Amino acid sequence: MAAHRCKGAGFFRTLLSRCRTPGPGLCHQQHRCCLSSVPAPPPPPPGTWSHQLSRLSHRDLYRLSLTDPDRFWGSAAADRLRWVKPFERVRDCDLSSGKISWFLGGKLNVSVNCLDVHVEKHPDRVALIWERDEPGTEVKVTYRELLEMTCRLANTLKSHGIQKGDRVAIYMPVSPLAVAAMLACARIGAVHTVVFAGFSSEALAGRIQDAQCKAVLTCNQGVRGGRIVHLKATVDAAVKTCPSVQHVFVSQRTEQPAVMGERDVPLEEVMSHHASVCPPEPLDSEDFLFLLYTSGSTGKPKGIVHTQAGYLLYTSLTHQYVFDYRDGDVFGCVADVGWITGHSYVVYGPLCNGATTVLFESTPVYPDPGRYWETVERLRITQFYGAPTALRLLLKYDESWVKKYDRSSLRTLGSVGEPINHEAWHWFHSVVGDGRCPLVDTWWQTETGGVCIAPRPAEEGAPIVPAMAMRPFFGIQPVLMGEEGEALSGDSVSGALCISQSWPGMARSIYGDHQRFIDAYFKPFPVPFAFVVLKEDVGDTPPVILQQLRDLVTTKIAKYAVPEHFLVVKRLPKTRSGKIMRRILRKVVMETTGDLGDVSTLDDPSVVKEIIEAHELYRKKK
Repeated sequence: MAAHRCKGAGFFRTLLSRCRTPGPGLCHQQHRCCLSSVPAPPPPPPGTWSHQLSRLSHRDLYRLSLTDPDRFWGSAAADRLRWVKPFERVRDCDLSSGKISWFLGGKLNVSVNCLDVHVEKHPDRVALIWERDEPGTEVKVTYRELLEMTCRLANTLKSHGIQKGDRVAIYMPVSPLAVAAMLACARIGAVHTVVFAGFSSEALAGRIQDAQCKAVLTCNQGVRGGRIVHLKATVDAAVKTCPSVQHVFVSQRTEQPAVMGERDVPLEEVMSHHASVCPPEPLDSEDFLFLLYTSGSTGKPKGIVHTQAGYLLYTSLTHQYVFDYRDGDVFGCVADVGWITGHSYVVYGPLCNGATTVLFESTPVYPDPGRYWETVERLRITQFYGAPTALRLLLKYDESWVKKYDRSSLRTLGSVGEPINHEAWHWFHSVVGDGRCPLVDTWWQTETGGVCIAPRPAEEGAPIVPAMAMRPFFGIQPVLMGEEGEALSGDSVSGALCISQSWPGMARSIYGDHQRFIDAYFKPFPVPFAFVVLKEDVGDTPPVILQQLRDLVTTKIAKYAVPEHFLVVKRLPKTRSGKIMRRILRKVVMETTGDLGDVSTLDDPSVVKEIIEAHELYRKKK
């Protein structure tokens, strides 16, 4: 065991046993949805969609999702989600203006769909398996227990003035309480923004400030890979510049007492005094569910907005069909809840489907390189969803670290986060999966909400090509666009890959800056601008080399991708770790260098002046 002292496995059960009040909370009856925008025949009543899925081939189902998206998504929403008030129209979308609305007029509560509906049917089914940092100390939380924890936390937030529409920052390690915090916000209509619990105080403060968060939930410390992470100290430093924060709720992950200030609230202590029943707030289908911040090209993080019904439906459907989820499976996504993968495939998708989902607190190599596969054996994980970065790390070790553990429970393997290289794909498929598990390489991002392209679902027996995402999901229609914004067709054409129509899970806006959302995602892309650094021993003249580069891009990529501008510079702006700071280059090209943002992380800030001067000279020559 590690030297630090951590809370025992009975910690959450002790919390849940205090002040237990009867009843799982309020639930709303299912309503049949009225789709005013859908021509006859109307969608099937709830409960028949699954039967319809089983009758249609994948090809026919995919075609239906494109040719009649109102019928497809309307039927799915009516069957898979519990509504407080039925929706009146399936969609109202205009991508050119960034207007995206799904299931208009409908009201529901996400936490009800993730908790109450399952407590009614199987309250003692395990919802979460918290795979804590130390192997063999996992904690299992049933749907009943998770609902009660969520309701106590929701009542705690309400008692401290958190209301519908308020933003709440969550800066916590992967844990049941972090999941309960997300669901508690969803239950009362507050908007959560989860910040990865490894970000600096400056990064945390920037997100809190942009969202104007009213409260922060954190832990005294985090535990990862046998090491202690001082979370409360980071929050204390961050909130000094965040006047919007009224309360900081502090959970105790370890035995080390946290230093508490005037606005700090001991979370478990206060939760124990609140009821385990909290009426769910009926929320409009397009009310905000959460903000999730991604790095912006301007240096200012952008808060991607996801809303209620469409996001939940899409994560539910993709979780089931991409990963072949079946009732009784143990779904093992090892992503942190601070990322979109954790939101969609650790929390919302699996819980909406009534699954048992794993919360992985540790690292791939703690206490040794067999950690993932020991966990698979012990927890009997059926789907394993991880990142190529971790896989490339693990394949450097001897195969014995994999093969010493029983992985026969695995049925599907998944890759996420970046393109997976062939070596990692074959190792994952052949060594980890023994060549018998389909490996789904998934393409998607924060803005899409869920998986958009993956090898599955597909026709029965359809091949999987190594290291390729391959097939669009239901409702996703990829299209190649030419330089003038025209759709291209034919077998020998090349262009920019776009998605031609909206889908329920896509982002709705950038918080506080919808125009930036439109400019970033729905307007024609500029012609690329290339910065070129030549080797010192290059014998040819720059014009000859640049023409060679143009020819190379034309041959290897496509003619449309050839940059209109090439600027030869001596060096590029790089951080101390060697990463190119692309936002500096964008500002130079856009001639907005008056606001460069923070350049203190550059290895040599003087490079910025060099590039600006080179660009000015280039522009005068043009």
